[in-house]
Order: sequence, then structure tokens, then C-alpha cells
Amino acid sequence: MRVMERTFREQLFFLVLCLSVLKGDSRYIENNEISKDELYSFFNSELKREIPEELMYRRPLRCLDMVAVEGQFTFTAEHPQLSCAAFLMAEPTEVITVDYDSVDIDCRAGDFITVFDGWVMKGEKFPSSQDHPLPLYERYVDYCDSGSLRRSVRSSQNVAMVFFRIHSAGSSFTLTVRKHINPFPCNVISQSPEGSYTMVIPQQHRNCSFSIIYPVAIDISEFSLGHYNDFPKRSMPGCAESGDFVQLLGGNGIDTSKLLPITDLCISFTGPTHMKIGCDNTVVRMVSSGKFVNRVSFSYRLLDSQELQTIKLNNVEDFCFNT
Repeated sequence: MRVMERTFREQLFFLVLCLSVLKGDSRYIENNEISKDELYSFFNSELKREIPEELMYRRPLRCLDMVAVEGQFTFTAEHPQLSCAAFLMAEPTEVITVDYDSVDIDCRAGDFITVFDGWVMKGEKFPSSQDHPLPLYERYVDYCDSGSLRRSVRSSQNVAMVFFRIHSAGSSFTLTVRKHINPFPCNVISQSPEGSYTMVIPQQHRNCSFSIIYPVAIDISEFSLGHYNDFPKRSMPGCAESGDFVQLLGGNGIDTSKLLPITDLCISFTGPTHMKIGCDNTVVRMVSSGKFVNRVSFSYRLLDSQELQTIKLNNVEDFCFNT
């Protein structure tokens, strides 16, 4: 099976606008190809429509799919499908549950259905292992390993994935996807190239990130760390030593631990601070010691082609264009 020749930049854009061609961990998914028409069909009006609560939205699941609504999704193999993945996405303030309603696959023949707590792209994972509360092996839940003992899997953030491999025509399974309110969201992939968000960590020792998979202009309007509330606005090179700080990261992957730091902030201020970042992925990441209530508010919008060209030509730190 030939490897797709799309650049990583194109893949990232297609992922949120519709669906990109993706490659995950070799145990779970291989290279796949899909036509451009099929890509755009994933986010058509029928898929995004509002459905009354008393009615369950139902449709077939594709081998490569994006699911952004609640409902029941059934996959039936017409022929062997050895490398499939469905990307699940909710609002930033929601988490996702995946329920196995009915499963007719042959685990002994090598079939599997695996829910991953997060997203995988080209071997990179979101959230990164540094930021996720669970060890990596616990983020993979394989139906063939757990069976009837675990009929429901819940994500830790607003994205999740279902990997599956089916060897025999006629084998099938049905999943129900539901969304639930998350009072303190941590680790978010934005559905949109523009918007605003406030990240709050309420005295918890954890790292949280907000990932925008677009080149954007970002404005940080408010930034408050409990132990520095009375200090003026300032960026410091030694922020990591404080234990509580905010990072602005950029790069062309989804693993925040592999992105490059643009700036660190560890002194509270009321903004705005404006910055244009021409990377495929722009991340606001907050590191919290758990001793204080920390918060950061920001807004963002997509850079137009002229702004991107200016950044590419004039910005000295143009690492996003060189990687």
C-alpha cells in the first residue's frame, strides 16, 4: 500500500475541516487513502444537524471517519478492512463515552476494536504522555481484551479515537457515542480556527493544553497565577522553576512535548498580548503545581494567506516553515 504524499501541513488542515489521511501506531492503524469528495462529505450538513434528545441519530460508520455528533454508528465489513479509524470530537467543555452495543467480530482471527483516549497522527499522540493523567498503555482499551467486562469507555478530554480491523466480510459492530459536560476541561483540540477560551486549573497538580490546529493570531487577554497576582506583566526565561506558568508552543505535529516553545509566561497580567504564529499547531499550555487556582483567557483567529506569507518572509523564528 503506497504512502500518501500529502504534506503534514495539509493533513492537519484536512483533519479539522473534514478528515485527513492519517497514520497512527502500527499496531492499530496503517496508511489509508480516501478521495477528496469523501473527505468533504464527513462534515456535511446532515452530519452536523441538531437531533432532538428523544431521537437517536443513526448512520453507518466508514473505515475512515470523523464523528462530531452523538448517535449510534454501525460498521459492516463488505470486504476485509485492515486499517480503519474513526476520530471522535466534542465541544471543548465535553468528554466522550463510547458504548459497545453489539459486536460480531472474530478476535481469534486478528479482528479488534480499540478505543484510544485521545488522538493519534503519524505516530504522535494528543494529549502527550506528559500531559495525560493515565499511562499510555491504559489509554488503549481493546474490546477483544476486555470484552463484556468493559462495555463503555470514557475519554479524558474532548477527543477520542476508535481503531478497528476486520478480516471477514459480514462482520460488524455498533457503537453509541455520547457527550458529557466536563466542569474543568483539560487538554482540548479546537473544532474551529477562531474563537475564545478560558482555561482554569483549580488547585490541581496537572498540565493542560489547548491545541489549535491552524496558523493563528492569538491574543492573551488575561493571565492569573495565584502566587504572582500582584506582579506586573512580564515574561521570564526561568518560568519552569516557578512551578506554575503558561507556555505558548508552536510546531507541525500534535504532540505538545515535541513542539517548540515560543514564549513562557509566569507573571500575572491583564492583557492583551498579541502574537501571530504561522505553525500548523499553536498550543496554549498551562503547567500547575496544584497550590493555586490558575487561569488564562485568550482569543484566536485564522491567519490569512498574506499574513502567512509575511511571517514566512520576515520572521526570524520561522521554525514552523523549516520543519
